[in-house]
Amino acid sequence: MIMDRETATPSVDGIPGERAQQWVEHHHRTAAPSTYVYEFVWDLSGPAVGPFCTDVDGNVLLDFTSHVAASPLGYNNPKVMDRLREFELVDPLKIAGQDFYVSGGDEPGSDSLPGPTGLMDRLVEATSEYGLSTVFLSNSGAEAVENAIKIAYDHSDGGQYGITFDGAFHGRTLGTLSLNRSKSVHRRHYPEISGIHALPFCTDQGCTPETCGCGFFTEHGSQLDRMVDPEQGYLDPDEVAYIILEPVQGEGGYRIPSQAFGDKIATIADDHDITLIADEIQSGLGRTGKLWGSDHYSFEPDVIAAAKALRVGATIGREEVFPDETNRLSSTWGAGDILASLQGALTIDAIHDHNLMANATARGRQCLELLVDGLADYDCVVESRGLGLMLAVEFDTKARRNAVQKAALQRGLLTLGCGHSVLRLLPPLDVTEREIELAVELLITAVDDVV
Repeated sequence: MIMDRETATPSVDGIPGERAQQWVEHHHRTAAPSTYVYEFVWDLSGPAVGPFCTDVDGNVLLDFTSHVAASPLGYNNPKVMDRLREFELVDPLKIAGQDFYVSGGDEPGSDSLPGPTGLMDRLVEATSEYGLSTVFLSNSGAEAVENAIKIAYDHSDGGQYGITFDGAFHGRTLGTLSLNRSKSVHRRHYPEISGIHALPFCTDQGCTPETCGCGFFTEHGSQLDRMVDPEQGYLDPDEVAYIILEPVQGEGGYRIPSQAFGDKIATIADDHDITLIADEIQSGLGRTGKLWGSDHYSFEPDVIAAAKALRVGATIGREEVFPDETNRLSSTWGAGDILASLQGALTIDAIHDHNLMANATARGRQCLELLVDGLADYDCVVESRGLGLMLAVEFDTKARRNAVQKAALQRGLLTLGCGHSVLRLLPPLDVTEREIELAVELLITAVDDVV
């Protein structure tokens, strides 16, 4: 059965249904505890297209999670699937990537079905405005960040300090955990990298140094200035290996910083020649209406960590930041997932070929306006905010957020929580005006159900 995206609508008899409960129970016989959001079981063989999908009980849902931004075009999108069908499956589809090369048979640079090399070519082109020219591929966002801080430490020639921000989330490896400041459960009782210092992250998109209420700016200047001032600071800027930040915080609550915050990051990084790492794992590759979240600000990253929409992990940086010594970086699987690299390259092509950044801007603006208008009379709604298709509604309590998320699910809308009491919306990059209207209507109804 083929689903028509132009006419599909959510239809739910109850979640979880009987078959979903069976699958969940069977899954947990062997699965380690993890962050399971709800008992939605996607039917791989069921009809699905764009943001619409079917669960194992036949419920049709409108998925505004995009699998935490890792499925940027939703389900079975012809913008990628039509080209994937040209690819004849081979074995192995995963090779020892950092030690082996692979080609589709075409001349370099003209590969019709690009693999890891073609993906890296596209990433260098996508970051050319920042002068980034070298890529290290990996399997995940956490690995992308892990390698970003490794090369920054190496490049600093003995730098012992890293600067992160309150609310940050950069991954779950031991190294990246040390940078996290979003929830204590991520780091509790794990050993950490020494020398990591945290600063307040800007929480007001429109603030100035004079109106700042987040604590980053004070009457005496920014806390970053105070931290690395060569005469009065408590960190020697020559010993700071990197500053790492998410241009828009994801797990921390979809917090969008001000231009003043971005300007200060740019000034400090430039004045003291500190390597700036942008974690673009959730904000990168078109979701904010620009290729990178960093494109909205004046700072210029020396290293970008990307994943999710890219389908693989990637650490992209200036050539001089990467170590020259072989074996300093390596990975058996890094750059070795041929199919995922192909998906990533085709996704980048689709973003450009179908003008999806403009769509993200237009549909994000539409969604935000509908949310602001539709939720204006609910006292439990603290704020609706967004940048492109990174959209969020903040509630007065975590319990209220959770109740709304559950009510939305029962009406056929899949959403995600983040921060303390924030609900996030991540529609596919080619989401339509009709789909935005459907989702907002379902969400407003869910809020009304809870209230």
